[in-house]
Amino acid sequence: MDLTQGSIEEKNRRSKKMMLWFGIVSLIMGFAGWTSAYIVSSKRDDWISDLELPQAFFISTAIIILSSLTYLLAKLAVGKNNQKQGTIFLLITLVLGISFIVLQFVGFSQMLENGYYFTGPTSSIKMSYVFLIAAVHIVHVFAGLISLLVVLVQQLRRKYMPNNMLGMELGATFWHFLDFLWVYLILFMYFVK
Repeated sequence: MDLTQGSIEEKNRRSKKMMLWFGIVSLIMGFAGWTSAYIVSSKRDDWISDLELPQAFFISTAIIILSSLTYLLAKLAVGKNNQKQGTIFLLITLVLGISFIVLQFVGFSQMLENGYYFTGPTSSIKMSYVFLIAAVHIVHVFAGLISLLVVLVQQLRRKYMPNNMLGMELGATFWHFLDFLWVYLILFMYFVK
């Protein structure tokens, strides 16, 4: 398919999707670098291999998976022109996204209570990586929440219709990516001792 063909609207749609995917690939490369450094550092003598991740991280994982489902349901509802249901699912997704971030900070508090710190004499390189990876992901989820708020406002303004859902599709793709990324990260940190 020739990407230069089509109406201005089609070209605009393709370019926005392509820019989103460039951003996603950049994020994948960044997190791949951090997880690679994590693996290399795990060979150090001072690596803590018996660290248990905080319970709040696992609860937040269930919540972010659920938020992906509610975003999908919102998109399906709007695709069927059920605007009210779409708005409700977007609001639920927003609440779940905020809950995810709150639980991540609860997880940080649990790590601190157990004597694990990001830096300082009682910290370890492994804890620094856990804090860093989770914190950088939180920053991106915060960006996802901003994107979700834009989608929600547009939905409340009745901008999305079954034949015009580009903004919602882009927001949902980014949100699903963030969810998938967290599931990968939590599994990575759990299994790579």
